[in-house]
Amino acid sequence: EQGLQLLELGGSVEEDYIRIARCFEATRQRCCRLEQDGRRAREQLARVEAERAALEVKLKHARNQVEVEMKKRHRAEAELEKQERKLQLVLELLMREPWGSEALSREQCSVLSALAGRRLGAALAPVRRSSAVDESCQSLLSHSDISYDRTEDDV
Repeated sequence: EQGLQLLELGGSVEEDYIRIARCFEATRQRCCRLEQDGRRAREQLARVEAERAALEVKLKHARNQVEVEMKKRHRAEAELEKQERKLQLVLELLMREPWGSEALSREQCSVLSALAGRRLGAALAPVRRSSAVDESCQSLLSHSDISYDRTEDDV
């Protein structure tokens, strides 16, 4: 009787072992798939990190270029104002001096008086602002919208 019971138990245990082996195989296959997914995700992360680093370098260069161009622009505007002041002084001198009006033709005198009357800076101001960059527009590339925060450069 004990032998029969062992045989009966043996059959049942064998089926249990087969079920357990199948579960282990399914788990092993799932682990393999997850490992492949993880490997693909790490590769994608590495590609994205490299792209982000390249974009950060481009951003840093663009910020530096904007800064250089802004300095050039400020220097040029300062030089323009300096030249405008000099020209205004020359115009005023020519208009005051009696020999200045004698040396100039009537047409030249009328042009100079018109310029002196309107003030040279006011006459040239619209020309100066509309030259390279139209700052009156709400452009996406307007320098007023650009953040010059350097805290992210160290990341």
